[in-house]
Amino acid sequence: MWEERYKTPDYLFGTEPADFLKAHEALLTSGQTALSVADGEGRNSVFLAEKGLSVTALEYAPSAIAKAKALATKRGVQVDFCEVDVLSHAFEETYDMVLGIFIQFLGPAERSLVFERMKGAVKPQGLMMLHGYTPEQITFKTGGPPQAENMYTKELLKDAFSDWDILTCRSYEAEISEGTGHAGRSALIDFIARKPD
Repeated sequence: MWEERYKTPDYLFGTEPADFLKAHEALLTSGQTALSVADGEGRNSVFLAEKGLSVTALEYAPSAIAKAKALATKRGVQVDFCEVDVLSHAFEETYDMVLGIFIQFLGPAERSLVFERMKGAVKPQGLMMLHGYTPEQITFKTGGPPQAENMYTKELLKDAFSDWDILTCRSYEAEISEGTGHAGRSALIDFIARKPD
């Protein structure tokens, strides 16, 4: 499905980073390492690289990776793009920062599995950054899947990272314009947590 969605000359979610990343730009430290999970067409990983991070990006759809590579070349940065299925990927390396931005194609069981692997990929004192939709997004129909169970709540994320230092856990509504894939009034959630030693 994703390969078909991305197989278009246009960038489905635009070429600018998610507003979430721009809002938390102060946390992006040049020289650190970052992993972007289900990175799509590269808008977020390329932004991280532009900020001086060493970035690895995981993505399943070859057409999305091709566009991400073109975007990185246009912006003059290097990103290690890896064609993988995040459901079977081992997440063997560790990073200063692991990001999952709008990765809500995952149902509850798959989400738990991928969250655990993502947690293992964060270095001690490193950051987990998650951004997505809350269940209220279903009524807006301005992006995301139609399954409410795929969405995040503050309680769900706090429970999943109960032993981490939670820096941000905020749900809110906002107008977003991120390509044709995410456009209009949206029910959003930001989550940032630091891994304990």
